[in-house]
Amino acid sequence: MTILAIALGVSIVLVAGFFWLNRPQLVRIDAALPDVFPTDGFSHALLEQLLERYVDADGNVNYDDWHGSRGDRQALDRYLAAVAQFSPESSPNRFPRRSDALAYWLYGYNAYVIRSVLQHWPLDSVTDVKAPIEAVRGLGFFYRQRFLFGGKALSLYAVEHEKILEAYRDPRVHFVLNCASESCPVLRPELPTGDELETLLASATAEFVDDPHNVYIDHDKRQVVLSSIFRWYRNDFINDLRRRGLPTERGVIDYIADAAAPPLREALRKAADYEVVFEDYDWTINSQ
Repeated sequence: MTILAIALGVSIVLVAGFFWLNRPQLVRIDAALPDVFPTDGFSHALLEQLLERYVDADGNVNYDDWHGSRGDRQALDRYLAAVAQFSPESSPNRFPRRSDALAYWLYGYNAYVIRSVLQHWPLDSVTDVKAPIEAVRGLGFFYRQRFLFGGKALSLYAVEHEKILEAYRDPRVHFVLNCASESCPVLRPELPTGDELETLLASATAEFVDDPHNVYIDHDKRQVVLSSIFRWYRNDFINDLRRRGLPTERGVIDYIADAAAPPLREALRKAADYEVVFEDYDWTINSQ
């Protein structure tokens, strides 16, 4: 047997071992549907009540109290039992409008993130939920775990990229999806559906870009300092500008300027020759 053949055999064994050790881990929801759940449509009312109870004005979550309340952890599972049973793909009649389907994916994603944090509580960061071989940061939390959406087991990564980003092509979802981390967009207790979802997407985008934690102009260093979200999803933002026939010469800065309030828009115009840099992402848990 040649050295090349031996090396190939070892590589195959290592790769197979990696995928076996990191095989998907299904998070099962053992709960009945909410006590009052519509026969038509889909209700987010139970999740909304829980968020109103445990999320503060800054979007931070009181995981300690939520984890300590067996009843409210079970209430979250009842909501997720509905997410697990129905989806726009398995029950399209329950989601008559495109916005209803998008709301389902957004709120279901956020709810499963909270469920996973509570399952592993206490946590300093979602990145503490490790895969056996953590080849990529966040592998255990975002890739390995599987959650049921309408009977189909999906990772959080798959929901974000396949069910939301690829299907809807709306980069404003980046300002509503919450990954339970300090640098994430804030978590909101209000869960609008239908036409009201458009208002949420617009306001969430405006609030995010006008927050100096996410967009900051440092005149001393002649830099525009941005959230890493604008680096990771740069193409989403630029492609959206192109679809709307807007300028893209300055890349994500053009997207931010379009969404920003007039003072920030003018400041960005004056900083046209500044260097664009990106803040390190803070993966600290978004706990109160």
